[in-house]
Amino acid sequence: MEIIKRTYRQSAFILIPAAILSAFIEWKKLPLSILIGGSLSLVNLKGLQWGITGLVGSGEKVTGALVFFSLIRLFIMTGILILLLWLRLINIAGVFAGITIVLVLLLREGLRSAKNEVPGNE
Repeated sequence: MEIIKRTYRQSAFILIPAAILSAFIEWKKLPLSILIGGSLSLVNLKGLQWGITGLVGSGEKVTGALVFFSLIRLFIMTGILILLLWLRLINIAGVFAGITIVLVLLLREGLRSAKNEVPGNE
């Protein structure tokens, strides 16, 4: 789970400056949207970590509860985004930018960890 810790740390160093720089483009909604998109992505990542940890720790097959909680997490995130869009508090492009930043950082950390685990690639 070191990958997730590094992703959280790097996300703070990327999302906050990205939000500050985006303030020069659109002051009202874009910075907050980037932070909200990144935060929702990080919360989703933490929920995914809990689900996988529960699955691996129990040694059982995929249970209905795991699938149910994954769907609930998806519906909650979708509901939050729809509510914020309906209230016109966020810019959808900023939300996607925040989600993409976290996704790219997660992929980069995953590739780095996979590279370090292959024998002969130290």
